[in-house]
Amino acid sequence: MLADATRVKIILALRGAEELSVNRLAEVVDKSAAGVSQHLAKLRLARMVSTRREGTTVYYRLTDEHASELVIDAVKQAEHVVGAAPHHRGERESA
Repeated sequence: MLADATRVKIILALRGAEELSVNRLAEVVDKSAAGVSQHLAKLRLARMVSTRREGTTVYYRLTDEHASELVIDAVKQAEHVVGAAPHHRGERESA
């Protein structure tokens, strides 16, 4: 689920908000509403997001904090691997 950059951006956007509509998410991640909707469907099937309908508008929110924690951990690991993050305490510089 997290192998796609758009889905990661969606999760990060939802992490900073209580809930967002498809159109608002599309603006935030700079993708079409149709494309974002496809990604949200996959995230919903994986139970990473849940929905609330108000009239014709569907609002999305993270189901729980685990999805955002996964994204944050993945970003931290990537930064660590490419050297953008400091080494952990006790870790040798040559490691």
